Amino acid sequence: MPETAPSEAVLDVTGWTCPAPLRDHPRVVMGHGGGGALSAELVQHLFAPAFGNEVLDRLGDSAAVSLGGVRLAFSTDSYVVRPLFFPGGSIGDLAVNGTVNDLAMSGARPAYLSCGFILEEGVEMSVVARVAEAMGAAARTAGVEIATGDTKVVEAGHGDGIYVNTSGIGLIPQGVDLRPQRVVPGDVVIVSGEIGLHGVAIMSVREGLEFGVDIESDCAALGGLVQSMLAVTPDLHVLRDPTRGGLAASLNEIAAASGTGVVLHEGRVPVPEAVANACAILGLDPLYVANEGKLVAFVPREHADAVLDALRAHPLGRHAAVIGEVVAEHPGMVVARTGLGGTRVVDLPVGEQLPRIC
Repeated sequence: MPETAPSEAVLDVTGWTCPAPLRDHPRVVMGHGGGGALSAELVQHLFAPAFGNEVLDRLGDSAAVSLGGVRLAFSTDSYVVRPLFFPGGSIGDLAVNGTVNDLAMSGARPAYLSCGFILEEGVEMSVVARVAEAMGAAARTAGVEIATGDTKVVEAGHGDGIYVNTSGIGLIPQGVDLRPQRVVPGDVVIVSGEIGLHGVAIMSVREGLEFGVDIESDCAALGGLVQSMLAVTPDLHVLRDPTRGGLAASLNEIAAASGTGVVLHEGRVPVPEAVANACAILGLDPLYVANEGKLVAFVPREHADAVLDALRAHPLGRHAAVIGEVVAEHPGMVVARTGLGGTRVVDLPVGEQLPRIC
């Protein structure tokens, strides 16, 4: 395959104006929540026209806003993971760490969270207590406070035990400007560690699969890791935590928003052996498997070595690696160079290989 693939290989929806989700889905399907192309279409062609404003139109993991002369990051997320408890974490850990990480991807120092519980009638109080205790512990570890909240109960059979929503705010330091539009050809792409652990951990307990080794979710708060990067240089171009849709979705979203191409060196992507084996058995691509404690960074080349050293000096970044670079060719497209010397296009996933993972 040539390095510059035909433009027809890229889904270009920029000129479409349909106000409803596309791909002939008159009703919501699971793929609309998977973080891939269906999710993007739902947001771009239904929600964005209904709510559209300058802040929302940036469509970042969190919104960077100015209030009273202070720059704030503001984010919200809902958690519907099944099962509620899994190796390495729980819905409570996810609800805190996921929103903290969205704030951190703006370079913010997360400060306060809200918490909304939707409980199904009949769920055991001991289960609710375990989730709440996990949230409290995760908040203390992340250095944030759960400052307000709400509780609703739905009838038995109309929920899945517990759903949680968290919103958060944090302060963005002066001089920090993280957004895809700052990405330029020559930038270096760095991932903070081994990918695919969360999705495979969820799959193993949900489906009762045995892979011969225990696999735990990487669920963690990344605020401290981001601050260690910013201490080296505030001139990071963009950060993203590759959750739903995995690393592939994050790279595609950044390439599309920046109008640049990304060349990914497949052999440099840190994939744990257990994850690689599980994906091989199940026919999955680790690039599309969800993570909950990793980030991908687009960094100016002159700062890449220092940022990589800072990542590797932090407990959550010791397996960090340079995995690619930004190019002017094939804008909006991610191309992977394989170990055999060939290339392949890494598309934005349509839905999610495994739904309900966060």
